[in-house]
Amino acid sequence: MQSSPVPADEAARLRALRAIGLLDTPADPAFDNLVELIRSVFDASIVAISLVDAERQWLKAAVGIDVRETPRCDAFCAHAICQDGPLLVCDATTDPRFAGNPLVCGAPGIRFYAGVPLRPVDGLAVGALFIADTAPRVLTAAEHDRLIRFARQAEALIRHHQAALEARREHDALERAIARKQAVLNRAAVGIIRITSRGIIEQVNPFAQQILGYTADELLGRNVRVIMPSRWAEHHDEYLASYLKGRPPSVIGIGREVQALHKSGRTIPVHLAVSEVTIPGQEEVEFIGILSDLSELYRAREREQAQHRLLHVLHRGMTDFATLMSSDQLWSFLKDALCDLTGSDYALIGEVVPVEGRPGLKIHAITDLSWNEDSRRLMERLSSGDMMLTNPDSMLGRVFAGGEVVMTNDLGAETRRTGFPHGHPPLHNYLGVPIVDQGQVIGMYAISNSRNKVDEELLAWLEPFTATCALLINLYRRINEQARFTRELEIAHAKQAQASRAKTEFLSSMSHELRTPMNSIIGFSQLLLNNRRQPLPERQAGQVEQILKSGQHLLTLINDILDLARIEAGRLVFSIEPVEIAAVIEESVASVSTLAEARGIDIRLPPASAARHRVLADYTRTKQVLINFLSNAIKYNRDGGRVELGWAPVEDGGLRVEVRDTGIGIPADRIGELFQPFNRIGAEHSVIEGAGVGLALTKQLVEQMSGQVGVSSVHGEGSCFWFELPLAAGDEAVPMVAPATAQPLADDDEALRPRVLYVEDNPANQRLMTDIFEDFARAQLSCAHEAALGIELARAEQPALVLMDINLPGMDGYAALAALKADAATRHIPVVALSANALPADVERGLAAGFADYLTKPLDFARLYAVLEHHLGNPPDA
Repeated sequence: MQSSPVPADEAARLRALRAIGLLDTPADPAFDNLVELIRSVFDASIVAISLVDAERQWLKAAVGIDVRETPRCDAFCAHAICQDGPLLVCDATTDPRFAGNPLVCGAPGIRFYAGVPLRPVDGLAVGALFIADTAPRVLTAAEHDRLIRFARQAEALIRHHQAALEARREHDALERAIARKQAVLNRAAVGIIRITSRGIIEQVNPFAQQILGYTADELLGRNVRVIMPSRWAEHHDEYLASYLKGRPPSVIGIGREVQALHKSGRTIPVHLAVSEVTIPGQEEVEFIGILSDLSELYRAREREQAQHRLLHVLHRGMTDFATLMSSDQLWSFLKDALCDLTGSDYALIGEVVPVEGRPGLKIHAITDLSWNEDSRRLMERLSSGDMMLTNPDSMLGRVFAGGEVVMTNDLGAETRRTGFPHGHPPLHNYLGVPIVDQGQVIGMYAISNSRNKVDEELLAWLEPFTATCALLINLYRRINEQARFTRELEIAHAKQAQASRAKTEFLSSMSHELRTPMNSIIGFSQLLLNNRRQPLPERQAGQVEQILKSGQHLLTLINDILDLARIEAGRLVFSIEPVEIAAVIEESVASVSTLAEARGIDIRLPPASAARHRVLADYTRTKQVLINFLSNAIKYNRDGGRVELGWAPVEDGGLRVEVRDTGIGIPADRIGELFQPFNRIGAEHSVIEGAGVGLALTKQLVEQMSGQVGVSSVHGEGSCFWFELPLAAGDEAVPMVAPATAQPLADDDEALRPRVLYVEDNPANQRLMTDIFEDFARAQLSCAHEAALGIELARAEQPALVLMDINLPGMDGYAALAALKADAATRHIPVVALSANALPADVERGLAAGFADYLTKPLDFARLYAVLEHHLGNPPDA
């Protein structure tokens, strides 16, 4: 047996099969009668009309066979639908396509088959009409023709069935549409009215009846004018007639807001949209009117307009608060707005203030209620705030003292009110509202003779106004408080500014007055120690070295005070880099070793094999911190005592450095006073020198390097001061570069050596600079004791560089600089300031004025040499 072929149009064929809706339908007499007729005509054992589905053959009508469906693979008709004409099988046992077919080998034992494809729609074969027999057979030409005619009749029956099915579907859809339309009409949340071209109401839905107050029976058959106000009703029929004659519509097809007439006689705002409806087969047109009740919308609009007025008042009260306050119009503005918003004749706004321990009302604004001269004076006192209301039992007192909302629409019937004096304007309603902030009554407002009903709805609507009044009263209070605070602050600021000026003047004066003699002390000490032509004997060199160290110690005290001032001003610059802590400790210990030896104090360091760590810090400032700690540990120690240094990493990724001493210790109740400027915790009356600045400066320096400082101490036994700094990554040693020192220059021809002009009025400083230039043989030095002489020498000698003191008698250094820059003969000469004015602000001012550089006293020789080399050119090798 061969498998049945699949038609090329299989997909379209299956869609057509499902479209006719015949599969699995009940028996149909028309189809049954047809197969009975065919059986009698052909005298065949089996006659059937089959439909071939995707996987099966289903028999719509059949005689001579009991089954209603068979697998498609066994169906002869599956072969027939692939034929253009009838499929004839005279003897199935000899046909290779069907010899092994179950329907041939088994029941019903088919031997003969003749089937005609059924193509009822678009030529697509959905099945076949066939006759079959249990014995071989051959059809005559007439029988062949009759079988084809019967097949065409079967196709007609199929098409008739499909048409009937589609008609039923359309009918069902129409019924559903009508039901939906009726449901929409009955349940629509809009009014729907259908009228004839003559304006007669033919249909009205329940919602329209609800809007208009009528029943359907009261409206059906009546002219639509019955629901129109008279100004429109009398023209309605004329309008319809004109529209039907071609006049442009004003409502039909457009829609607009109009007024409808309720059965009670009142008007209702509605949105009306009218559509023209043409019904097929009906000569007259009809009109459908859609009514939307706008009553709530209109009420919302009124509320919105009132809300806009309220918001305008609140907005102006907030945004123009300062202007209204400055013109004393704030409270009057709010009082007038309250009257306007509520439609009231009278209003007041007041603030609650304490009066002898109980609440009193200070009225900020009130509508004039005066009716005679006495009442006018009373209103003036109330308005000015000179008179306080304190009666807690009055209509006002129940509000401001009791925090009660008092409202009544019949003030005359209010039993708890006090009486009004003769001549008082009549008041018929009243609303008093407390203004509450954080549970406390801070004010109140009241209205009377409102044209609107005083009720909870009005109270709720006024809530934003109440909240704004609370905010404005608080602002009013804070502004008054701020004004008082500002006055106190201005006084304190003036005192602070005066103190700051005094501090600045003191620091500037101290810096200048101390640095000028220190310049000579330190400068000449360095010259004596470094004099290569006439070296000092060893004993004198040691004595001069002590002079130099003492001068440097004094300079350190000055610098500590100035550094503290710089830190406070945020102007102290740090150079953060990896610093080996052991190297800093070694240098710091060397700096204080003489001080320790003088008192027999032993300074103990960790063994040389101890781990060497690096921290992220400023080398110079770290050394300054250590020297401060070491100096204190020595100064406040016992003769023959001990100072121990150590360091170790801590958990937070830092390194702690500790300085322990066996000194006098610090009382526990005074440790909190440490690290405060100029506080020596009682040592100011001792013989121990110091200014009380070191620890305060140390704390500031460490914190500026992202570290922290601390102390632990036992009074009478000793102290441990420590600081922590962040550890640096890696363990490599930090290369230390020694500061460069100026080398004496070789003697050249004096005429070829550049000239430096030094303008300085202090003879000691002139002598110091002269001695310096004796070793700096590459340049010649000229000195002038005043600015005027210096300017003349500059013009005459044309020096390569001018060193200018700032504080000169007569013309100061700034004026001299300006004169040199203004002269074409000298403006090219660089001028370097050299001054005891060493504050950061002094340096900034000098550089801004045009000085090429700024050197400070006491003189830093290395810095001086660097400036000379920069402006005179690099010296030859010594």
